[in-house]
Amino acid sequence: MLNTSPAVVLDRLSFTWPDGTPALGDVSGAFGSGRTGLIGRNGAGKSTLLRLIAGELAPSAGSVATVGTVDRLPQQLTLDTDRPIVDLLGIGDAVRAVRAIESGDPDPAHFDAVGDDWDIEARATAALAEAGLPPGALDRRIGSLSGGEAVLAALVGVRLRGAPIALLDEPTNNLDGDARARLSELVRGWRGALIVVSHDTSLLELMDDTAELYGNGLSVYGGPYSQWREWLEAEQAAARQAETAARADLRREKRDRIQQEQVIATRAAMGRKAQIEKRVPGIIAGARKRAAQVSAGKVRGTAADRETAARSALDLAERRVRDDESVRIDLPDPGVAAGRRIATLGDAERSWTVQGPERVALVGPNGAGKTTLLQRMLADASRNSSNPDGIGAGGPDTGETATDWRSSATATAHTDRIGYLSQRIDGLDEGASVLENVRASAPGVGDVELRNRLARFLVRGDTVLRPVSALSGGERFRVALARLLLADPPPQLLVLDEPTNNLDLDTLDQLVDALSAYRGAVLVVSHDTGFLQRLGPDLTLELRGGELSEH
Repeated sequence: MLNTSPAVVLDRLSFTWPDGTPALGDVSGAFGSGRTGLIGRNGAGKSTLLRLIAGELAPSAGSVATVGTVDRLPQQLTLDTDRPIVDLLGIGDAVRAVRAIESGDPDPAHFDAVGDDWDIEARATAALAEAGLPPGALDRRIGSLSGGEAVLAALVGVRLRGAPIALLDEPTNNLDGDARARLSELVRGWRGALIVVSHDTSLLELMDDTAELYGNGLSVYGGPYSQWREWLEAEQAAARQAETAARADLRREKRDRIQQEQVIATRAAMGRKAQIEKRVPGIIAGARKRAAQVSAGKVRGTAADRETAARSALDLAERRVRDDESVRIDLPDPGVAAGRRIATLGDAERSWTVQGPERVALVGPNGAGKTTLLQRMLADASRNSSNPDGIGAGGPDTGETATDWRSSATATAHTDRIGYLSQRIDGLDEGASVLENVRASAPGVGDVELRNRLARFLVRGDTVLRPVSALSGGERFRVALARLLLADPPPQLLVLDEPTNNLDLDTLDQLVDALSAYRGAVLVVSHDTGFLQRLGPDLTLELRGGELSEH
């Protein structure tokens, strides 16, 4: 049942970016005081809506009303890697004040900073331990955390701060299975209103309500994602049936109108013939003609009204049927022979060679060093290349061994054509436009062709001229993916670090299909077991405790 006590109310809310690009238009609706999953296709404006609710952006029109303070976990954590984790939690001032007081400093400012939170350090330490982070984590540097550990720590901070309304934007990004289980427990026991943007269907099943942002409209369904999905499929089946019936009605009304016109024309011709043959006196023929004209006008009016009504009914039925566009990803053939050595992964005990168009999955818990291993491999491969992004890096069959400093795991690239998609999508030039970013990876392709190719990723129109910094998380991902996959020449090895982060379910389907058909090698790091099962890797390696093993 839908929550009756709204925590957030949107009234004709609109937002337009400074360059004039509309993000949201005239959105009205309400979020309940329980747990709500906010869904929608990439680029629908979900992250923008959360930022408006949090007060980080000002509406162009309309308003947002909330029942209390709002705290937000962003989709992309902006991390100062040298700062301590206690600051990531947002409790650094209070913890340092408590420590100063305990050391004998009576400065009144310290007491103001503490307030009533005298046990904040103990609660934070316990919460971090519950989240699976190691003892003493409060004083560690943020840079010592993996991507998943940073997300968990930031989530702990949201819970500790205890705002009445919490907004989580793709909180399962980079989380391993254990961390996702801890997040699920945290969500189950959440106090206060919680709005979660996620593509993780398991997390969405924990929600009380499901809200969809679609076509600048917000609709809320009282139930978790699976129930909403069943409702949507039934509603769309009924809508398609209504569309079919309305189209048949319109055809029938058109046919009836044509038949009526034929009858009217036949009667008029007979009247003219009778008048010419003088079978009827002129005065009577004139009266009949006028009566026929009046009758014909009524018939035409009735037929036109019925056809107009049928057309309006069809228009209404067509609007109910969704015509969602999907990203179309067609990867070029990189020309990788079946026996071609592409990469080697191993440790002190054994090694595995990636040959030809093989798919290799690299799995392991958060903090195992998977991303570090990939980045060191790419850094070594790009030493002799002028391309800093790792695309077209190194020399064929001359890659040097990369060793993770925390383990004996090694990775060697044997190709100079590598495409890398980082889990934080941080390889883009934030100040440059979309077109400029993609052009950098395909300098030999003209702008018209680049625009055509970008359109297949649903990036079109003036969006290609916007700076990357103004894009949503989903848009950033599509641009990063386009930049990677549209590279000229195409990469022989795709290295993908958590590629399903921020993807809507339809785009995920397209990515799986494209990678399955790709004729190059793929090395993918992912905690998304469903994605890996669908990809069907030829080899799965697990990095744990500094060693690799076949999984």
